[in-house]
Amino acid sequence: MNFPPPAHRGVHTLRTVSFDVKNPPTEVLEFLTERHLATLAIARGDLSPQLTPVGVTYDAAASVARVITWSDSYKARLLEGQTSINASICQVDGGRWLTLYGVATLSRDAAEVETAVAMYTRRYRPPKERSDRVVILVDVKRMVGRVPQVDRPG
Repeated sequence: MNFPPPAHRGVHTLRTVSFDVKNPPTEVLEFLTERHLATLAIARGDLSPQLTPVGVTYDAAASVARVITWSDSYKARLLEGQTSINASICQVDGGRWLTLYGVATLSRDAAEVETAVAMYTRRYRPPKERSDRVVILVDVKRMVGRVPQVDRPG
């Protein structure tokens, strides 16, 4: 089977690496804007993980991942009243994957919710209207993944 030549001069390779959370490579930012669902993992009181499929958006300038949800969801109730809980968000597409690690908090702030809904709408589609919308904010401290990197001849 013949495949068309790549549109660039380099060769794509996949390797697991850590990325700068404030300045990830273009390929990572593109992966974070493609329409993929992710899994949010937060620690329950007994430290077992609570895993939930979510839509996520990422703001590199602030190093913040946002997940919109409703106030009575289990993930929101786990975060309610907590100052911080460790969390990770993992997005997978075939051999590509990316995990964001950080500290999660729950926000009911109308401006924060509005920002999160606008970002979600750009990445996915407009969410259903809800009067009880809240946003989970993950202050990303570490980003690890396996995404295409373009190896350019030196």
